[in-house]
Amino acid sequence: MKILLVDNGSIEAAAHESLRSAAAAIGYRAQAPVEAVSWKHSNRIAPGALERGAAATLSPWIRGQVAAGEREFVIVPFFISPQGAIGSALRRDLDALSLETGGFTYAITEGLSTAGVLDRVIFDRVRETIAARGLQRPAVIVVDHGGPSRASAQIRDWVAGQVRESLAGLAGPVRAASMESPDGPEYDFNRPLFSELLREAGFSSGDVVVAPLFLSPGRHAGKGGDLETMAGEAAAREPGLRCHFTALVGSHPLTLETLAVALTRALRVGTHS
Repeated sequence: MKILLVDNGSIEAAAHESLRSAAAAIGYRAQAPVEAVSWKHSNRIAPGALERGAAATLSPWIRGQVAAGEREFVIVPFFISPQGAIGSALRRDLDALSLETGGFTYAITEGLSTAGVLDRVIFDRVRETIAARGLQRPAVIVVDHGGPSRASAQIRDWVAGQVRESLAGLAGPVRAASMESPDGPEYDFNRPLFSELLREAGFSSGDVVVAPLFLSPGRHAGKGGDLETMAGEAAAREPGLRCHFTALVGSHPLTLETLAVALTRALRVGTHS
């Protein structure tokens, strides 16, 4: 049996290094070796950019494992929400690979959104930032990537609502936003966009804690990512605005423990095709 921690993938080395660190931490907690394998994209990371060699991506990695005789896989999803469109597409790819390679069995463990821990992780990240920066009742923005899935937006909104209640007197207004959105009024559930919210009263001046609903650093989140760029542009426009970014979701101990528990439970149950 092979166990793999799977993210969407990125051409940024920091994202795959984060995946490798999480895989090691989850494996340590579950007392089982866990491989870091990206669904897509990470095979395009520049040669030499990763400390421990090139990144593995799902299709060629699975083909290689099956060719070597492996027929049983357990997949731990490193996604904010592995249900809905992402989960369905991942299963389609796995089913196609199984057909192509002559058959294997797999299980996908429970993800973070169904475990109901994302609000606690974001609350903790916000509280850490407030304490570390000595902030007094800052505004808070919980920001996700945004996209065509209403289900993902509902998770983001639920997290923001729970964080609002948990912060109580520690923060000012708490809102949800998306980094970007497809065009069209049918995607208005992504709004306000992050850049739009930083123009609104209560979020365009003073201290604003930004809590990215992202697991790993990369092109969008983390140092030098799109969110930091947008915040910098807003601060240049509004000199009184100070954005303070929290750490990301993927490295939080509760994230790692939750996925390790889900893995341990799946190993007890066994795999299914």
